[in-house]
Amino acid sequence: MGQGSAAFAAAIKANEIGINTVMIGKNVTEGAILGGTCINVGCVPSKRIITVGTFAEELRKRRYAGLNYTIGKLDYEEIVNEKNKIVEELRREKYGKVLKSLENVSFIDGMGAFVDKNTIRVGKKEIKARYILIATGARASLPEIRGIEKAKYLTNEEALSIKKLPGSIIVVGGRALALEFAQMFARFGVKVTLLQRSERIIPNWEPEISNYLTEYMREDGIEIVTGVKLSEISSVKGFKKITGEVDGKTVDFDAEEVLFATGRRANIEKLDLGRTEVQLNERNFIKIDKRLKTTVNNIYAAGDVTGEPMLETLAAKEGNIATSNIFQNAKKEINLNEVPSAIFTYPEAAMVGMTENQVINNGIKCSCSPLEFKFVAKSRIIGDTRGIVKIVVDRKTKKILGVHILAPHAAELIHEGVLAVKFGMTIDDMIDTVHVFPTLSEGLKLASMAFYQDISKLSCCSV
Repeated sequence: MGQGSAAFAAAIKANEIGINTVMIGKNVTEGAILGGTCINVGCVPSKRIITVGTFAEELRKRRYAGLNYTIGKLDYEEIVNEKNKIVEELRREKYGKVLKSLENVSFIDGMGAFVDKNTIRVGKKEIKARYILIATGARASLPEIRGIEKAKYLTNEEALSIKKLPGSIIVVGGRALALEFAQMFARFGVKVTLLQRSERIIPNWEPEISNYLTEYMREDGIEIVTGVKLSEISSVKGFKKITGEVDGKTVDFDAEEVLFATGRRANIEKLDLGRTEVQLNERNFIKIDKRLKTTVNNIYAAGDVTGEPMLETLAAKEGNIATSNIFQNAKKEINLNEVPSAIFTYPEAAMVGMTENQVINNGIKCSCSPLEFKFVAKSRIIGDTRGIVKIVVDRKTKKILGVHILAPHAAELIHEGVLAVKFGMTIDDMIDTVHVFPTLSEGLKLASMAFYQDISKLSCCSV
């Protein structure tokens, strides 16, 4: 049940094994057609527009001496149209054509609901199966504040489709989605105000990453207000007004548009789960064990419908593993500690493993060595020294327990950290690894060396 990453990975694996499979496509996320959220209203379209915005910002900054260039006229509608073409091409090539190539897989473009634990109804048709995988994804979750049921607002779906930029926008939220959209709009010249409930943005990340990223986003002209308790949204003379409390005082925020990026909720309400014994967890996502099985033996779940972390590649891995466990008794499990996360602001943020706080709370004595990227030669070469890398280490064994990066292309750099965490590497292993010079990835080696010596006193060739 589903048509996104988890469902496709499961169907591809089942087809490979030779299992007859029915994929039931629709869910209550309207924009998530064939291919699911990521390809249609998530990763692909947002990163395309973010990339264009980042390029525009680079032109404005004129980072390199000796070049005379201007950005020219901005045609945002054309940017959105080009994004739509890319999405359509990828949907057709990576999902439509792939689906047709799966000999053992049938597709039904309809909404499915349980009749019992072995039967799904789609319209007037009932389909029986030995096993069922729920992979119906998630959609935007909205805060409970006065006036929201009457308010006209944006979520990630609508925000990626508007063809005329507003003069101003309020972004509600302070995690990946909110930060990406806030910076994206700011780089196209929109006045952005970001309202975050917690005392800092990305509160579950390392505080150094949060603090530096806050500074950089404010340099982009984004007003960031933290510790906001929202109470009401209303419309006043064509503007949206959000009322909240900050430091015990009532404050109003006005803008042409409001974008809510306040989390996700599972697409489960039309599944008729009450006809089964499938249970939900405390956040109303489908409860699963480490092998993706729900509380019903023949029903599994994968992807965003099971909750955080909501990542396209993780959903695909879960779909594949669920199918392997069902039909091949693979007994595979998901280790979320080895799964990286990234935020596609610029500079980007990426992390894998545990934070310093988590290590301490687990009773492990840790060492941490934050290193500013200005000490990495490549950052001087590209003209962008912003960022920091922080490695969290078991003080006794020197084992790398977490890697946290804020830097240009951090989402690319993090994978060396993923391997370090996954295979239990130490900082000595990282130091003993020869890196290409000059590269940003040297930051990981330098951060490891910083546990032993003052990096500012090393020459480039000491790396």
